[in-house]
Amino acid sequence: MRLDELLDELQVRIDAVRGTRDRVHSLLEAVVSVGRELDLAQVLRRIVEAAALLVDADYGALGIIGPDGRTLSQFLTVGLADEQIAEIGPRPAGHGLLGEVIRHPEPLRLTDLGTHSSSYGFPAHHPPMRTFLGVPIRVRDEVFGNLYLTDKRGGVDFDVEDEAVISTLSVAAGVAIDNARLYEGAQRQQRWLKANAEITESLLSGSSRGAVLEIIASRAKEITGAVLADISVPVTGADDLVVELAVGPEGSATRRGLLVPGSGTLSGAAHASGTPVTTWNAAADERFPRDGQTRDGIGPAVAVPLGTAGGERRGVLFLARAAGEPGFVEEELEPLVAFAGQAAIALELAERRRDAEQLALLEERDRIARDLHDLAIQRLFATGMTLQSAARLVQHEGAAERVGRAVDDLDETIKIIRSTIFGLRTRDRGSDAGLRARAARAVGDAAAALGHPPRLSMEGLLDTDVPVAIADQTMAVLNELLSNAARHSKASRVGVVLRANPGEIVLSVSDNGIGIPAQGRRSGLRNIGERADELGGTFVLESPDTGGARAVWTVPLPSGT
Repeated sequence: MRLDELLDELQVRIDAVRGTRDRVHSLLEAVVSVGRELDLAQVLRRIVEAAALLVDADYGALGIIGPDGRTLSQFLTVGLADEQIAEIGPRPAGHGLLGEVIRHPEPLRLTDLGTHSSSYGFPAHHPPMRTFLGVPIRVRDEVFGNLYLTDKRGGVDFDVEDEAVISTLSVAAGVAIDNARLYEGAQRQQRWLKANAEITESLLSGSSRGAVLEIIASRAKEITGAVLADISVPVTGADDLVVELAVGPEGSATRRGLLVPGSGTLSGAAHASGTPVTTWNAAADERFPRDGQTRDGIGPAVAVPLGTAGGERRGVLFLARAAGEPGFVEEELEPLVAFAGQAAIALELAERRRDAEQLALLEERDRIARDLHDLAIQRLFATGMTLQSAARLVQHEGAAERVGRAVDDLDETIKIIRSTIFGLRTRDRGSDAGLRARAARAVGDAAAALGHPPRLSMEGLLDTDVPVAIADQTMAVLNELLSNAARHSKASRVGVVLRANPGEIVLSVSDNGIGIPAQGRRSGLRNIGERADELGGTFVLESPDTGGARAVWTVPLPSGT
């Protein structure tokens, strides 16, 4: 329906109102008040307030129909205090009498709503209601929602004129809602463009990958009105994802390192299909991996791939709104997908720059290795040969012995330098066999035994600085500690930190379980300690003040790594 047709219908309906001049004036004031606002939330609130005022209803509500066309995604009320709403419990979903107006979008007036065949009573703590008036609101020939009004003051029934007044208001409401949605869409598009420009500026200024991820998550959270945003990236050599960054309410940062299975999760499905995946209630959706601190208060959510269906996908952007907020609809998904595509390009540029920096580092290592081989080793070798020749001319026994020891020291120094050269020239041993991929797979496999996915955080050059022998020992220790947590800790949260520091590798496994028992078998822990001793490292068991247990396994890395 065109705007001029809507205005003509509005005029016809106003003319049909047979009330007093004051009532017609009140109706016109309500129409102007509703149409003046451009913020959608304010428009909806004014509509239901004006409706209740125009027909002297004690209670009024505006139910917005969800994408399925059968249930309500939002329910705004007037006449009920916040305390009453809290006592009543969950908002109506659109069943019973409310669903009658959804199924049959025509005005409905009732003297006693309890006698209607679709009515099945009220929940506990709900105030009693008798008279009822329901009128649909249409936006561009589609039913947007319904106005529900109950208990006309004075105990009288809603009459034909009340129905005409609310029907007239619903036409104006449809026009106002359409205008507000168009304005909101234009504003949202402008904010997406501004966010893309901010990402581009950040890249050009040399910001790190982490800073770019922070901008992507924060801006997407702000524009969509989400309370939680996280970005998960693929684990090399595995089908799983790991949360690299999370922003939101207090405690959401603990999601960092959370392993997200590639199958059976919202983010995993979005990454595999290359298309957005939505849910109306993430808190109750088994496809949403969570920890205890982000379980409550989460409502509608969407997982959007960072990339395209036909191209390489670099991760998944997950956004969740608060419980009771509207779900993510098609009009929002289109610009969100476009933003995610631009974000993927930004991540690719950041990764290309990081690869270029890594290549420059490797080239510098090659140069140093060549210089050590061509200059330092040759000169040391020549010096050793000279000393060996000179030793035969030394008559003093003590002096000859000291020269011999110096030659041996030079030989040992040459061996050390050659080992350093080998380390400098060592490349990635292959992503499938790398320590990162092996650790991610071990943590992912442990999820079934633990009953929940552990959080995993990995830092440093684990695949290049950690020799194969130490990596194998590290994996044996990790598997043993995860097995112990699954069998003995009774924990609801397990965290794994694997970090390659300069000169050492540190593995920490913590949980919030029952702690370290005073009695019990210690053979597995004793084996872990022996592995650390053999490598010149340490193994420490701790009982944090917050409860649970923490095991820290630290082993030195060979010099030159």
